[in-house]
Amino acid sequence: MNKADTTIQELLDIMARLRDPVQGCPWDKSQTFESIIPHTLEETYEVIDAIERAEPQDIKVELGDLLLQILFYCQIGKEKSWFDFHDVVSALEEKLIRRHPHIFSDEKMHNTAEEQHNLWEALKEKERQKKQQSTPGVLADIPKNLPALVRAQKLQARAARVGFDWPHIRFVLDKIQEEIKEFEESYTQNDKMALEEELGDILFVCANLARHIKSDAETILRRANDKFERRFSGVENRVNKSGQSWEMFTLEELDQFWDEVKIEEKK
Repeated sequence: MNKADTTIQELLDIMARLRDPVQGCPWDKSQTFESIIPHTLEETYEVIDAIERAEPQDIKVELGDLLLQILFYCQIGKEKSWFDFHDVVSALEEKLIRRHPHIFSDEKMHNTAEEQHNLWEALKEKERQKKQQSTPGVLADIPKNLPALVRAQKLQARAARVGFDWPHIRFVLDKIQEEIKEFEESYTQNDKMALEEELGDILFVCANLARHIKSDAETILRRANDKFERRFSGVENRVNKSGQSWEMFTLEELDQFWDEVKIEEKK
């Protein structure tokens, strides 16, 4: 057994001890599959944040925290006699081999990453249909609790696989204009429910626009959030340096600060 195997087994032993019915930690013992979900989401986003900040030490720590979530689920699964960590690893190993026939068998290697990704998706689709006793719907089994932008792009990509997609990005841009016009019409009618529905349509088509340029909408929006936060902090610094409160500045003056920050960023 190598060091990695030993370390994993040590972690599994620690988790079992934390969950021990008699001597375990009260908090750890009380957790369920459902109660850990918020922590899993939080740890996932902390991994993403560390990666986007390009901080190797933080990435290492956050990946460990995410691994803890997996160990937690595996221990609970073991207690229920559903599965254990080794079952999870075995299933993953089998899946990786099955979905890479060009590596682990004599199947032809595809030339590009995109072609290989399409093969991966085709194999996933075959597996999905095999699991269903009846023919599944095209959009079946896309998790409803995914982040909204992520789920939007998965729905759109799945529909595109059967030909339900615009052939050119120009059509997506036209659709955005159409949805904005419908939003404006709802705004003049002061219809809150209609406004929310039309705004949802705009967001959905914008996610599709990101898909058409082969980008992840969630990542794009996170970057936009970061840019706003960074530039607003620049405005805030100028306000603080002035010795005056926010209320002393007009919107036009704050906009001037904003423009100054933008210019500085581009230097």
